[in-house]
Amino acid sequence: MYLWRSIEPRKGQYDFSMIQEDYNYLRGRGKKLFIQLQDATFNANIVSVPEYLLTQKYDGGAIYQRDDNGTPEGWVAKRWNAKVQERFAALLNALGKIFDGNIEGINLQETSIGVSSEYDPSFSPELYMSAIKVNMLALKRAFPRSVTMQYANFMPGEWLPWDDYGYLRSIYQYGAEIGVGLGAPDLMVERRAQLNHALAMMHESIYSVPIGIAVQDGNFIGRTGDNTVILNRNNIVPLLYAFAKDFLRVNYMFWSNQEPYFREDVIPFFTK
Repeated sequence: MYLWRSIEPRKGQYDFSMIQEDYNYLRGRGKKLFIQLQDATFNANIVSVPEYLLTQKYDGGAIYQRDDNGTPEGWVAKRWNAKVQERFAALLNALGKIFDGNIEGINLQETSIGVSSEYDPSFSPELYMSAIKVNMLALKRAFPRSVTMQYANFMPGEWLPWDDYGYLRSIYQYGAEIGVGLGAPDLMVERRAQLNHALAMMHESIYSVPIGIAVQDGNFIGRTGDNTVILNRNNIVPLLYAFAKDFLRVNYMFWSNQEPYFREDVIPFFTK
């Protein structure tokens, strides 16, 4: 995972040394690199975008993500701002010139964000849906050979199945149309929110594009974002794998290196 801010320290000046180092390390061991490009954070103290974007020219460039109580819990680039989109496309193009066809793939972060028009009058769910598509197309154009993927889990302004405005479904349809794969964080097989959104989208259709799912921190014990260590636990890695492979029919699984679960549950499972 590479934060936008860390690989474009100044406008148009890119530093891909971290990515190149990881690529060389993996290549030397017969492995491949899959990039997740981060334009959002889940910590109010960590800004996701380069400093130059935080100006009036880009309408601030980024905005707080807020929880249901309005408390800041992270930052996200103003994906719906046309000038921010231009800079994001420029970053993708610069990355593609070096890494397209060399890396296994690249994905954009999840569509779920804690933003509403209450805190940014320029924001609307419809505009946001269109903006995600703009970034997806820019991604595909920059990486025509490597696998491309958009994480699409929840969309602002709708909550499935009750408030269905077609936002999330439209993202999945668009990805299939232009050849961008679809994915999501949080493989939670008993959480209704995940089951009604990304997991339903994956299960209910057959896609010609790659599908991916990430097992995030906490998912090893059926939770999300939970760093609790449970020693005497049920190992649900076989369940997660079978659910993803047979029910979701994914092409890619991304396993969080959360200890002790990764070492004690994931590695032995795949070693067998």
